[in-house]
Amino acid sequence: MATIVITQVRSAINRPARQKATIAALGIKKLHNPVEHEATPQILGMVRKVSHLVKVEEK
Repeated sequence: MATIVITQVRSAINRPARQKATIAALGIKKLHNPVEHEATPQILGMVRKVSHLVKVEEK
């Protein structure tokens, strides 16, 4: 599978708890701190739910 790099570019402050939990489940700890994941359907679904907060690049 392809690898994707996910970077949080907008704050999760004043966002619903589910979105905050999704950001944490993706392993994102700080703004502008990239994490790598395999592009599985589960990960892509999580990214879709917080797409307004993150930037995704294919590696």
